[in-house]
Amino acid sequence: MHPSGAPAYALRVALGGKILAFSGDTIWTDALIRTASGADLFICECNYWEKGGGYHLDYNTLMSHRAELGCRRLVLTHMDDAMLRQIRNLDTEGAEDGKSYIL
Repeated sequence: MHPSGAPAYALRVALGGKILAFSGDTIWTDALIRTASGADLFICECNYWEKGGGYHLDYNTLMSHRAELGCRRLVLTHMDDAMLRQIRNLDTEGAEDGKSYIL
């Protein structure tokens, strides 16, 4: 749900018995549940700390749906400055430059 002029997508990749899921830019949609369900790692955009409008997720909305996502690990990305200032206070992981992940 992101009217950028191009279709908004989510991605799921399964390899070697592991599942990686990734969300594009979006407001909350139940499609995120289908994308994240059963994933070993779900990388999800979360642009705003508080609801900021536009077509991006905010932390409070996303975390209110955390249990519904059904993924083992959640990592947030595409964060604005307010989110980046809170990265150490998140109830989940925040992506940082140079960080790598093992499924």
